[in-house]
Amino acid sequence: MKNSHQNKKTKVLLVDDEPNILLSLDFLMRKKGYGVFIARNGKEALQLIRAEQPDIIILDIMMPEVDGYEVCEFVKQSPELKHIKIIILSAKSKEEEIEKGYQAGADLYFTKPFSTRELIAHVSELAER
Repeated sequence: MKNSHQNKKTKVLLVDDEPNILLSLDFLMRKKGYGVFIARNGKEALQLIRAEQPDIIILDIMMPEVDGYEVCEFVKQSPELKHIKIIILSAKSKEEEIEKGYQAGADLYFTKPFSTRELIAHVSELAER
């Protein structure tokens, strides 16, 4: 196995149960040179987070079984994972829902529909940190 620090590519985990969003984000992130992983629900996301230790997670909230808030809290409460940056991407746009996202530990919160250009800019910014 190669040393992961050689030519380290920023790893981005996309978590959404909406195929069209996954497809477009996957395309955009790969175009920018990121290593991309995809989870279609919270349960899958938790398995990939443990296995791949992504640098950034773009996370939907409304998903079956384990929702985005739970995934976010799990990551931020785990000493070995809490460094992972989380961007919540959700149709939930009420003030209290956004607040709940930040309380769960999100670094950023975007509401759908969103500007892909703006999202990519923020991902790049978080990748630099």
